[in-house]
Amino acid sequence: MVVPAGVRQALAEHARAELPNEACGLVLFEDGVAVEYVPGRNASPSPYHFELEIDPLSWADINDRDVTQAVFHSHVSSPPRPSRTDVRNIGLWAGQPYLIYTVRTDELTAWRIAGGTIEPIPT
Repeated sequence: MVVPAGVRQALAEHARAELPNEACGLVLFEDGVAVEYVPGRNASPSPYHFELEIDPLSWADINDRDVTQAVFHSHVSSPPRPSRTDVRNIGLWAGQPYLIYTVRTDELTAWRIAGGTIEPIPT
C-alpha cells in the first residue's frame, strides 16, 4: 500500500486537530495507492478509543465508487499497532486494511485484522 505525501499530511493534520482524542476516518485506495482521505467523526471521543461515524451522504458516495476502503484512526502516543480494543471492535472491517497514525512519533502503519490475528501490510 502506498500513501502519498498529500494524503499522509491530511491524516496527520486531522489527528493533531482532534487531540487529545483519537481521530478517525476512511482512506480510499485505487490499485493500492491512497487517493483520498475522508475525515470521520469520533462518536465516542477519547484518547484511548474511537467510534467511526461518517456522514451518510459521503458514505453512499464512497460505496458507489470502485475503491478499497481502509479504516484510519490515530493514537495519541502509543505505538501505531492495533490495540486489544481495536481487535475486539474490528466488526465488519475484518480483513480490510486498517491504518494507524501515532501523533507523538509521526508514524503511519497499515494492518489487516481478521479472526483475532493481526498482520502488517507493507507501506
